[in-house]
Amino acid sequence: MASFNKLKNVLMLAFDWILYGAGVADTCQVTVTQPRLQEADDSMHTVFLTCAFSTSGCYSSQPQVLWFRFLTNEHEDLCTPGCINHQKYKVHLSENNVSLQINDLTVHDNAVYICGVAFSDSISPHSKQTGDGTVLTKTGAEKQKSNGKLIMIIVSSLLFLYSIIVFTFFVVYKKINSGRKIFQAIAQELQKQRYAEHWQQPDHLEDDTVYQNR
Repeated sequence: MASFNKLKNVLMLAFDWILYGAGVADTCQVTVTQPRLQEADDSMHTVFLTCAFSTSGCYSSQPQVLWFRFLTNEHEDLCTPGCINHQKYKVHLSENNVSLQINDLTVHDNAVYICGVAFSDSISPHSKQTGDGTVLTKTGAEKQKSNGKLIMIIVSSLLFLYSIIVFTFFVVYKKINSGRKIFQAIAQELQKQRYAEHWQQPDHLEDDTVYQNR
């Protein structure tokens, strides 16, 4: 924020130098207001940044309008007052409203845009003012990427949950199947023992009967 204020002070000095001239309306006062934030969808290729101003004691009918752009550590003069790229940028002035048209919008246009209004025929320190800046953000591409990541996370979570369910079912099935096999083996062993006892018992009885008859 401190670097931004320093750059803005430097910009104001450059602003005064660009619009320097002898003036007669010493009471001229300008107030400039800009929206803090403006978002542009990924489908938008053109955006209009608005700027409103009011005047008091200024006799010139048409002020000069300037647009600057703040990047990370530097600023660019976009329209001062002529635009550096007429295909990319265009300034519209209507009464007390100004707008900057930006064409071929990309994520590289994300920056802070500052509007300046000046009455160059005045030497009043308040005759040249800038707004606080509008933060332009192209959000569509980022949101789509974020949505895509969210969908991938959900799909991965569902697949992981499905794998856990299948693995758990397989383990339980193996345990149940193993228990059945053990139970069947025990039942077969008991059945064999009972079968053996059943065939051995009549032999003993027959031996006792024969012994008694003798």
